[in-house]
Amino acid sequence: MGIIQATASAVSGSLASQWLEYIVSDRMDNNILMTRGVCVVRGKNGNEYSRVQTISNGSKIKIAPNQLMILCEGGQIVDYCATEGDYEVWLSSAPSMFNGELSAAVKETFQRIKYGGQPSASQDVYFLNLQEIKGLKFGTRNPLQYFDNFYNAELFVRCHGTYSVRICDPLKFFEEVVPRNADYVSTQVLSDQCLEEFLMALQGAVSLMSQDGVRVSNLGAKNLEIVKYLNTQLDTVWKEKRGIELVSVGIGNISYDDQSRELVNLRSRNAMMHQTPEQPKHAGVNLQKSWVCQCGSENYGNFCSVCGRQKPAPQQCWTCSCGLTNTGNFCSGCGKKRP
Repeated sequence: MGIIQATASAVSGSLASQWLEYIVSDRMDNNILMTRGVCVVRGKNGNEYSRVQTISNGSKIKIAPNQLMILCEGGQIVDYCATEGDYEVWLSSAPSMFNGELSAAVKETFQRIKYGGQPSASQDVYFLNLQEIKGLKFGTRNPLQYFDNFYNAELFVRCHGTYSVRICDPLKFFEEVVPRNADYVSTQVLSDQCLEEFLMALQGAVSLMSQDGVRVSNLGAKNLEIVKYLNTQLDTVWKEKRGIELVSVGIGNISYDDQSRELVNLRSRNAMMHQTPEQPKHAGVNLQKSWVCQCGSENYGNFCSVCGRQKPAPQQCWTCSCGLTNTGNFCSGCGKKRP
Protein backbone atom coordinates (compact mmCIF):
# COMPACT_ATOMS: atom_id res chain seq x y z
CA MET A 1 0.00 0.00 0.00
CA GLY A 2 2.78 2.36 0.76
CA ILE A 3 4.24 2.01 -2.73
CA ILE A 4 0.87 2.66 -4.37
CA GLN A 5 0.32 5.75 -2.27
CA ALA A 6 3.79 7.08 -3.18
CA THR A 7 3.19 6.34 -6.85
CA ALA A 8 -0.17 8.07 -6.89
CA SER A 9 1.27 11.11 -5.12
CA ALA A 10 4.28 11.30 -7.43
CA VAL A 11 2.22 10.95 -10.60
CA SER A 12 -0.23 13.57 -9.42
CA GLY A 13 2.60 15.98 -8.73
CA SER A 14 4.25 15.20 -12.04
CA LEU A 15 1.15 15.79 -14.12
CA ALA A 16 0.54 19.08 -12.36
CA SER A 17 4.06 20.21 -13.25
CA GLN A 18 3.57 19.59 -16.95
CA TRP A 19 1.69 22.85 -17.34
CA LEU A 20 4.15 25.46 -18.61
CA GLU A 21 5.28 27.66 -15.69
CA TYR A 22 5.45 31.43 -15.87
CA ILE A 23 8.12 32.49 -13.40
CA VAL A 24 8.69 36.01 -12.05
CA SER A 25 10.65 37.39 -9.13
CA ASP A 26 9.08 37.50 -5.71
CA ARG A 27 8.83 40.84 -3.91
CA MET A 28 11.87 42.99 -4.69
CA ASP A 29 12.28 46.52 -3.38
CA ASN A 30 15.21 48.68 -2.32
CA ASN A 31 15.71 46.54 0.79
CA ILE A 32 15.89 43.21 -1.07
CA LEU A 33 19.15 42.06 -2.64
CA MET A 34 18.09 38.57 -3.71
CA THR A 35 14.79 36.71 -3.92
CA ARG A 36 13.55 33.42 -5.32
CA GLY A 37 11.43 33.08 -8.42
CA VAL A 38 7.76 32.27 -8.00
CA CYS A 39 5.26 30.68 -10.39
CA VAL A 40 2.27 32.72 -11.48
CA VAL A 41 -0.83 30.54 -11.22
CA ARG A 42 -4.18 31.67 -12.55
CA GLY A 43 -6.73 31.28 -9.77
CA LYS A 44 -10.40 32.09 -9.19
CA ASN A 45 -9.58 35.44 -7.58
CA GLY A 46 -6.81 36.43 -9.97
CA ASN A 47 -3.18 35.49 -10.15
CA GLU A 48 -1.67 33.51 -7.32
CA TYR A 49 2.01 32.89 -6.61
CA SER A 50 3.63 29.66 -5.53
CA ARG A 51 7.20 28.54 -5.00
CA VAL A 52 8.98 26.99 -7.97
CA GLN A 53 9.11 23.22 -7.51
CA THR A 54 10.28 22.12 -10.94
CA ILE A 55 10.93 23.85 -14.25
CA SER A 56 9.68 22.29 -17.47
CA ASN A 57 11.07 22.81 -20.93
CA GLY A 58 9.21 25.72 -22.48
CA SER A 59 8.60 27.44 -19.16
CA LYS A 60 8.67 31.23 -19.30
CA ILE A 61 10.83 33.45 -17.10
CA LYS A 62 10.26 37.20 -16.97
CA ILE A 63 13.25 39.41 -16.13
CA ALA A 64 12.49 42.98 -15.05
CA PRO A 65 14.83 45.98 -15.48
CA ASN A 66 17.87 46.03 -13.18
CA GLN A 67 17.51 42.34 -12.37
CA LEU A 68 19.76 39.36 -12.97
CA MET A 69 18.23 35.90 -13.17
CA ILE A 70 20.18 32.83 -12.09
CA LEU A 71 19.01 29.35 -13.08
CA CYS A 72 20.28 26.59 -10.79
CA GLU A 73 20.06 22.84 -11.07
CA GLY A 74 21.20 20.57 -8.27
CA GLY A 75 22.63 23.59 -6.47
CA GLN A 76 24.85 24.56 -9.42
CA ILE A 77 24.45 27.60 -11.65
CA VAL A 78 23.61 26.46 -15.18
CA ASP A 79 22.62 29.78 -16.75
CA TYR A 80 22.07 33.44 -16.01
CA CYS A 81 20.69 36.49 -17.77
CA ALA A 82 20.69 40.21 -16.97
CA THR A 83 18.75 41.47 -20.01
CA GLU A 84 15.17 42.60 -19.51
CA GLY A 85 12.54 40.48 -21.26
CA ASP A 86 10.70 37.14 -21.39
CA TYR A 87 12.67 33.92 -21.90
CA GLU A 88 11.89 30.23 -22.45
CA VAL A 89 13.74 27.53 -20.57
CA TRP A 90 15.22 24.67 -22.62
CA LEU A 91 17.77 23.44 -20.12
CA SER A 92 15.47 21.72 -17.65
CA SER A 93 15.66 18.00 -16.94
CA ALA A 94 11.84 17.90 -16.62
CA PRO A 95 10.46 18.17 -20.21
CA SER A 96 6.87 19.24 -20.69
CA MET A 97 4.28 16.80 -21.97
CA PHE A 98 2.82 19.65 -24.03
CA ASN A 99 6.00 19.59 -26.14
CA GLY A 100 5.51 16.03 -27.23
CA GLU A 101 8.15 14.61 -24.85
CA LEU A 102 5.97 12.09 -23.10
CA SER A 103 8.66 9.43 -22.68
CA ALA A 104 10.99 11.83 -20.90
CA ALA A 105 8.13 12.96 -18.65
CA VAL A 106 7.33 9.39 -17.70
CA LYS A 107 10.99 8.76 -16.94
CA GLU A 108 11.02 11.79 -14.67
CA THR A 109 7.96 10.41 -12.88
CA PHE A 110 9.94 7.27 -12.20
CA GLN A 111 12.84 9.34 -10.88
CA ARG A 112 10.44 11.12 -8.52
CA ILE A 113 9.24 7.83 -7.15
CA LYS A 114 12.84 6.93 -6.32
CA TYR A 115 13.33 10.25 -4.50
CA GLY A 116 10.07 10.27 -2.57
CA GLY A 117 8.06 12.15 -5.17
CA GLN A 118 10.66 14.95 -5.56
CA PRO A 119 12.73 15.77 -8.67
CA SER A 120 16.09 13.97 -8.72
CA ALA A 121 17.79 17.24 -9.61
CA SER A 122 16.29 20.26 -7.84
CA GLN A 123 15.82 23.37 -9.94
CA ASP A 124 15.61 26.91 -8.67
CA VAL A 125 15.37 30.39 -10.11
CA TYR A 126 16.85 33.36 -8.25
CA PHE A 127 16.67 37.07 -9.00
CA LEU A 128 19.32 39.59 -7.89
CA ASN A 129 18.74 43.32 -7.52
CA LEU A 130 21.23 45.29 -9.66
CA GLN A 131 19.92 48.71 -8.64
CA GLU A 132 21.90 51.06 -6.42
CA ILE A 133 21.01 50.17 -2.83
CA LYS A 134 20.63 53.51 -1.06
CA GLY A 135 20.07 54.73 2.45
CA LEU A 136 22.45 52.42 4.35
CA LYS A 137 23.14 54.29 7.58
CA PHE A 138 26.44 54.57 9.44
CA GLY A 139 27.72 56.33 12.52
CA THR A 140 31.10 56.30 14.25
CA ARG A 141 30.82 54.91 17.77
CA ASN A 142 34.35 56.04 18.64
CA PRO A 143 35.95 59.32 17.49
CA LEU A 144 38.06 59.21 14.32
CA GLN A 145 41.61 60.52 14.60
CA TYR A 146 42.35 63.36 12.17
CA PHE A 147 45.49 65.51 11.93
CA ASP A 148 44.59 68.95 10.59
CA ASN A 149 47.52 70.90 9.13
CA PHE A 150 45.66 74.20 9.53
CA TYR A 151 45.39 73.77 13.29
CA ASN A 152 48.63 71.75 13.44
CA ALA A 153 46.95 69.42 15.89
CA GLU A 154 45.50 65.92 16.22
CA LEU A 155 41.72 66.20 16.33
CA PHE A 156 39.08 63.60 17.16
CA VAL A 157 35.81 63.77 15.28
CA ARG A 158 32.57 61.80 15.02
CA CYS A 159 30.42 61.66 11.91
CA HIS A 160 27.26 59.98 10.69
CA GLY A 161 25.43 59.73 7.39
CA THR A 162 24.40 57.25 4.71
CA TYR A 163 26.11 55.30 1.96
CA SER A 164 24.97 53.28 -1.05
CA VAL A 165 26.29 50.14 -2.72
CA ARG A 166 25.70 48.16 -5.90
CA ILE A 167 26.13 44.50 -6.78
CA CYS A 168 28.85 44.65 -9.43
CA ASP A 169 29.57 40.91 -9.73
CA PRO A 170 26.22 39.10 -9.19
CA LEU A 171 27.60 35.57 -9.54
CA LYS A 172 30.33 36.19 -6.98
CA PHE A 173 27.80 37.83 -4.67
CA PHE A 174 25.49 34.82 -5.07
CA GLU A 175 28.27 32.35 -4.30
CA GLU A 176 29.93 34.21 -1.41
CA VAL A 177 27.17 36.18 0.34
CA VAL A 178 23.82 34.49 -0.29
CA PRO A 179 23.09 31.69 2.23
CA ARG A 180 22.18 28.38 0.64
CA ASN A 181 18.44 27.65 0.36
CA ALA A 182 17.62 31.23 1.39
CA ASP A 183 14.30 32.55 0.10
CA TYR A 184 15.54 36.14 0.12
CA VAL A 185 18.44 38.30 1.28
CA SER A 186 17.81 41.80 2.60
CA THR A 187 20.09 44.77 3.18
CA GLN A 188 20.36 43.65 6.81
CA VAL A 189 23.10 41.29 5.60
CA LEU A 190 25.13 44.33 4.50
CA SER A 191 24.39 46.18 7.72
CA ASP A 192 25.60 43.28 9.84
CA GLN A 193 28.53 42.14 7.73
CA CYS A 194 29.82 45.27 6.06
CA LEU A 195 29.23 48.11 8.51
CA GLU A 196 32.28 47.38 10.66
CA GLU A 197 34.44 47.04 7.54
CA PHE A 198 33.03 50.34 6.24
CA LEU A 199 33.88 52.14 9.50
CA MET A 200 37.41 50.72 9.50
CA ALA A 201 37.86 51.85 5.90
CA LEU A 202 36.45 55.28 6.81
CA GLN A 203 39.21 55.72 9.40
CA GLY A 204 41.79 54.85 6.75
CA ALA A 205 40.15 57.19 4.24
CA VAL A 206 40.15 60.21 6.55
CA SER A 207 43.79 59.50 7.41
CA LEU A 208 44.69 59.62 3.70
CA MET A 209 42.71 62.85 3.30
CA SER A 210 44.57 64.29 6.28
CA GLN A 211 47.88 63.48 4.59
CA ASP A 212 46.64 65.27 1.47
CA GLY A 213 46.00 68.42 3.49
CA VAL A 214 42.18 68.43 3.47
CA ARG A 215 40.86 70.49 6.39
CA VAL A 216 38.61 68.63 8.78
CA SER A 217 35.89 71.26 8.36
CA ASN A 218 35.75 70.48 4.61
CA LEU A 219 35.11 66.73 4.97
CA GLY A 220 31.36 67.15 4.53
CA ALA A 221 31.87 68.76 1.11
CA LYS A 222 34.30 66.08 -0.14
CA ASN A 223 31.85 63.22 -0.76
CA LEU A 224 33.31 62.22 -4.14
CA GLU A 225 36.84 62.23 -2.74
CA ILE A 226 35.72 60.15 0.24
CA VAL A 227 34.24 57.52 -2.11
CA LYS A 228 37.55 57.37 -3.99
CA TYR A 229 39.55 56.92 -0.79
CA LEU A 230 37.06 54.36 0.58
CA ASN A 231 37.11 52.29 -2.61
CA THR A 232 40.88 52.16 -2.30
CA GLN A 233 40.38 50.59 1.12
CA LEU A 234 37.40 48.35 0.27
CA ASP A 235 38.14 47.02 -3.24
CA THR A 236 39.91 43.91 -1.98
CA VAL A 237 37.34 43.04 0.69
CA TRP A 238 34.11 44.00 -1.07
CA LYS A 239 34.64 44.01 -4.82
CA GLU A 240 37.06 41.14 -5.27
CA LYS A 241 35.66 38.83 -2.57
CA ARG A 242 31.94 39.63 -2.43
CA GLY A 243 31.03 41.28 -5.72
CA ILE A 244 29.75 44.59 -4.30
CA GLU A 245 31.10 48.11 -4.64
CA LEU A 246 30.62 51.44 -2.89
CA VAL A 247 28.74 54.02 -5.00
CA SER A 248 28.29 57.11 -2.84
CA VAL A 249 28.69 58.47 0.68
CA GLY A 250 26.77 61.31 2.27
CA ILE A 251 28.13 62.74 5.55
CA GLY A 252 25.29 64.33 7.46
CA ASN A 253 27.21 65.87 10.36
CA ILE A 254 30.74 66.15 11.75
CA SER A 255 31.27 66.87 15.43
CA TYR A 256 34.38 67.23 17.61
CA ASP A 257 34.97 65.72 20.99
CA ASP A 258 35.21 68.21 23.87
CA GLN A 259 39.00 68.61 23.86
CA SER A 260 39.17 69.01 20.08
CA ARG A 261 36.35 71.57 20.10
CA GLU A 262 38.14 73.58 22.78
CA LEU A 263 41.40 73.44 20.81
CA VAL A 264 39.70 74.53 17.56
CA ASN A 265 38.01 77.47 19.27
CA LEU A 266 41.27 78.54 20.92
CA ARG A 267 43.24 78.34 17.67
CA SER A 268 40.52 80.23 15.83
CA ARG A 269 40.58 83.06 18.35
CA ASN A 270 44.35 83.29 18.22
CA ALA A 271 44.31 83.27 14.42
CA MET A 272 41.85 86.15 14.38
CA MET A 273 43.92 88.18 16.82
CA HIS A 274 47.17 87.70 14.92
CA GLN A 275 46.00 87.99 11.33
CA THR A 276 48.21 89.95 8.93
CA PRO A 277 47.49 93.53 7.75
CA GLU A 278 46.64 92.16 4.29
CA GLN A 279 43.52 90.56 5.74
CA PRO A 280 40.28 92.59 5.48
CA LYS A 281 39.61 95.14 8.19
CA HIS A 282 35.97 94.14 8.38
CA ALA A 283 37.06 90.82 9.90
CA GLY A 284 36.39 92.44 13.29
CA VAL A 285 39.99 92.37 14.55
CA ASN A 286 42.05 95.42 15.64
CA LEU A 287 45.39 95.33 13.83
CA GLN A 288 47.08 97.93 16.13
CA LYS A 289 50.12 97.14 18.21
CA SER A 290 49.39 95.74 21.60
CA TRP A 291 50.15 97.65 24.80
CA VAL A 292 50.31 96.50 28.41
CA CYS A 293 48.18 98.30 30.97
CA GLN A 294 49.29 99.00 34.54
CA CYS A 295 47.00 96.18 35.68
CA GLY A 296 49.06 93.77 33.59
CA SER A 297 46.55 92.94 30.83
CA GLU A 298 47.49 93.10 27.14
CA ASN A 299 45.24 95.26 25.00
CA TYR A 300 44.81 96.42 21.41
CA GLY A 301 42.27 99.24 21.73
CA ASN A 302 42.47 102.69 23.28
CA PHE A 303 41.15 101.51 26.65
CA CYS A 304 42.05 98.61 28.88
CA SER A 305 39.51 95.77 28.58
CA VAL A 306 40.01 94.86 32.27
CA CYS A 307 40.33 98.06 34.30
CA GLY A 308 39.18 100.66 31.73
CA ARG A 309 42.32 102.81 31.89
CA GLN A 310 43.06 104.84 28.78
CA LYS A 311 45.97 103.90 26.62
CA PRO A 312 48.92 106.16 27.56
CA ALA A 313 50.00 108.67 24.96
CA PRO A 314 53.15 107.64 23.12
CA GLN A 315 56.27 109.36 24.42
CA GLN A 316 58.35 111.35 21.97
CA CYS A 317 61.97 110.43 21.39
CA TRP A 318 64.88 112.70 22.36
CA THR A 319 68.60 112.48 21.67
CA CYS A 320 71.10 112.74 24.51
CA SER A 321 74.40 114.65 24.20
CA CYS A 322 76.11 111.26 24.22
CA GLY A 323 74.36 110.41 20.97
CA LEU A 324 71.79 107.82 22.17
CA THR A 325 68.10 108.16 21.33
CA ASN A 326 65.76 107.69 24.30
CA THR A 327 62.07 107.80 25.14
CA GLY A 328 62.26 107.93 28.93
CA ASN A 329 63.17 110.77 31.26
CA PHE A 330 66.83 109.69 31.60
CA CYS A 331 69.39 108.57 29.07
CA SER A 332 69.91 104.83 29.06
CA GLY A 333 73.60 105.31 28.18
CA CYS A 334 74.99 108.01 30.41
CA GLY A 335 72.12 108.64 32.82
CA LYS A 336 71.68 112.34 32.00
CA LYS A 337 68.24 113.78 32.60
CA ARG A 338 66.01 114.52 29.65
CA PRO A 339 66.36 118.25 28.82
